[in-house]
Amino acid sequence: MSAAAENAPAEAKVIPIESAPSWTSPEGPKLADRLAGAVGGALSGPLGPAATRLFGKGWEGRAADGLSFLRRRLTGEYEVDEFGFDRELTEEVLLSLLRPLAEKYFRIDVQGVEHIPAEGGALIVANHSGTIPLDALMTQVVIHDHHPARRHLRMLAADLVFVLPGINELARKAGHTLACNEDAQALLERGEVVGVWPEGFKGIGKPFAERYKLQRFGRGGFVSSALRARVPIVPCSIVGAEETYPMIGNVKTLARLLGLPYVPITPTFPWLGPLGVLPLPTKWTIRFGEPIATDTYPAEAADDPMLVFDLADEVRETIQHTLYQLLVQRRSVFF
Repeated sequence: MSAAAENAPAEAKVIPIESAPSWTSPEGPKLADRLAGAVGGALSGPLGPAATRLFGKGWEGRAADGLSFLRRRLTGEYEVDEFGFDRELTEEVLLSLLRPLAEKYFRIDVQGVEHIPAEGGALIVANHSGTIPLDALMTQVVIHDHHPARRHLRMLAADLVFVLPGINELARKAGHTLACNEDAQALLERGEVVGVWPEGFKGIGKPFAERYKLQRFGRGGFVSSALRARVPIVPCSIVGAEETYPMIGNVKTLARLLGLPYVPITPTFPWLGPLGVLPLPTKWTIRFGEPIATDTYPAEAADDPMLVFDLADEVRETIQHTLYQLLVQRRSVFF
């Protein structure tokens, strides 16, 4: 889902997001109030004992929170920022749906999350792999859940994400934005934690035989953004994602017809039909390395191509070296 900022079109801009409509009746109470009242009355009345047996003790509080959330969604009484990020929807719904995948399925071991600052901007730079970009989504989950400040990762995504119906809207609401230097710098200067996967489709679409071998990082546009915003760069190394969908083939002709970067063939897809879409339950490790400071460089450093290249290469080598360390320590792909 994420790609390097330098791979995006130079003219890319923020896509404006219209505010949500309010469902209000001019003649009486709001539809949302009536709906919430009806559901709440049913649960507290004749359905109360059954709900207690089904959901356990404390369900009343959870139900009240859920009804309050539903009311705000129906009435439009919630906020999104200029990038379309919907904090409440992300925390209450999107992360909740992804959390079991991170905790129970991939059983992610999170290391070094304390290297992400508690406040202010930071740029997370990670390796990309796995055919389907689950690694980016899992990184978003673990930063929010494991960081003491419960920080949100604002991911830079490839332009393909924003032309897919449905995916476009979800990505915007989850805080993702187009991978261009303008958006990256704007978010960093606002004090956000921004995530970039500089390998882009070259990383997630590489053959399984090349697993854990980092692809090119492009021209280092992410380094320029960090230098201009004067925020630290935090290398992030992810082990386990490579084996979720081992890509043993690529139907290039079909990919060109569909306008996709690749159409993968894996040991389970397309042979098992819909079941082949399920990722293998590999054991993951996500390690955040020590931050690389950028505030010691002069303001014009962002325009120095050699310095930008050297810093990008330093980040790449740090991630590659850490991947090798984690692979040596790993006992098994699945345990």
